Amino acid sequence: MEHDPKLKRAVDSIRPKRTLWGLFGIILFFFVPELVTYIWQPELIGWAHAHSLTEPLAIQRMLYEQLEKMFADGVSWLNISIGVLLLIWVWR
Repeated sequence: MEHDPKLKRAVDSIRPKRTLWGLFGIILFFFVPELVTYIWQPELIGWAHAHSLTEPLAIQRMLYEQLEKMFADGVSWLNISIGVLLLIWVWR
């Protein structure tokens, strides 16, 4: 598999480019949402809870309840780990 040129081209095509925009995209997609959750977690939980109580549609209430649980869980270490691994992969 190491010497297969088609596989190497496929891996190179999905690898983020080593440019400012590539790094900015990784940081924006993986780290900024976790930073927002870390800073504004109580406000986000309160907002989702208030909407889950006042939403007239049952499906929307369930979505707000899931959102509240997601914010209550805190920062996603999986998301941060994937971001770090992508940054390492870009720099190699």
